[in-house]
Amino acid sequence: MLEWRAFVVSSGPLGLRGVNKVHICLVAAVAANNAIGINNKLPWYLPGDLRYFKRLTMGKPIIMGRKTFESLGKPLPGRTNIVITRNSAFAAEGVKVVHTLEAAIALAESIGLIDGCEEMMVIGGAQIYEQALPVATRLYLTRVHKSFEGDTFFPEFDDNQWQLTAEETQETDHQPPLKYSYQILDRAVLQK
Repeated sequence: MLEWRAFVVSSGPLGLRGVNKVHICLVAAVAANNAIGINNKLPWYLPGDLRYFKRLTMGKPIIMGRKTFESLGKPLPGRTNIVITRNSAFAAEGVKVVHTLEAAIALAESIGLIDGCEEMMVIGGAQIYEQALPVATRLYLTRVHKSFEGDTFFPEFDDNQWQLTAEETQETDHQPPLKYSYQILDRAVLQK
């Protein structure tokens, strides 16, 4: 059974930035020990979370690092794929290549404004999350209620700067069941 809890927020940070702004959102599935990957793969298989990710990102510009793109194997359909790499020779069909997070954000914002999107989605990996976290206004986190072995981790962040605005808990049907929660966190304090 789904349990969805929404929390009332008097004036969330997304409302503070203006109507013509494409908001920077991070999307990640994170284990209890902050692991997000091992050997360029997810440490778990959660079909429900994959569907949630698709629903969140469809039609929006997505920003990722080169390693994340290579782990996907191809551009994600129905989204503008923006890949950040330091390699000036890198090219891939169906993606827009940039060399800094700032360039990725500027490109995603212009695409988002043209397409009428309110959000750009940063989808990894760890270095890109770490760079984008200080300027993000929303986190879409899938919290996996178990620690996993990993070689890639989501960056630590100050809980006091974020307000949990919604949460939904799920459980897999396979044995043993694995619990996980979808959380939406909005920035409570905008960093300067």
